[in-house]
Amino acid sequence: MTLKALLFDVDGTLADTEETHRQAFNAAFLEFRLPYDWDRGRYEALLRISGGKERLARFFEALPVSREERDRLLAAVPGLHRVKTERYAELVASGGSPLRPGIARLLGEATAAGIKVGIASTTTSANVAALLDAELGSNAHKRFAVIACGDVVPAKKPAPDIYRLALATLGLPASDAVAFEDSANGLAAARAAGLFTVVTPTRWTASQDFGEANLTLPHLGDPGMPLDAVAAGRAGGPFLTLEALDRLLKRAAATAG
Repeated sequence: MTLKALLFDVDGTLADTEETHRQAFNAAFLEFRLPYDWDRGRYEALLRISGGKERLARFFEALPVSREERDRLLAAVPGLHRVKTERYAELVASGGSPLRPGIARLLGEATAAGIKVGIASTTTSANVAALLDAELGSNAHKRFAVIACGDVVPAKKPAPDIYRLALATLGLPASDAVAFEDSANGLAAARAAGLFTVVTPTRWTASQDFGEANLTLPHLGDPGMPLDAVAAGRAGGPFLTLEALDRLLKRAAATAG
């Protein structure tokens, strides 16, 4: 089997966590006594910016406030993000962000087959651990061969840095791995790193351009929640399997060659 590793983005890909993040940001605003509340429309637009601290900074920079107030808000970003991360972990622990269809199945199949699984995300390691442990069991994050996330690379997605770091840590070429994403920024990062990329958009990212994806599906599918006929035709069955991914990876390599 050519396939040696699966690399997953987290927010929107492993689970549709964006609503949980939105609620956590708003909770942080309340705790800091700031008069801001991100509705779904605003948050969808902000999601085009990778990274929570970056999102906060971009939002504050665009506000019609005095320079002094803007500087005060920008200085508060680290503290706001820290509180937001704490509130996110609490919401996730309560079961607020279940894994998307097919994720737990494919992770289990990969582990059983000796295929490495890893994370390549712009979110923090604390957020990753909170989600994985809540949905896959205590210390589930330790099952991953690499967790590359947060501020460990010079540039966040759409730059390919996080994927290159993950591949280097695994000691694998891009041709041996598949990336899973849900956003245009994530897709651009994975493709720039040379990875075959499967995109599963969410309601937050469905309007984005995924023309460069190798495979686009509504989700990965499960026996209890199979893909529709059109998506199943693209995936090679009612749910995406390791065998289908390996075939697609080999086909892509042959075409590129």
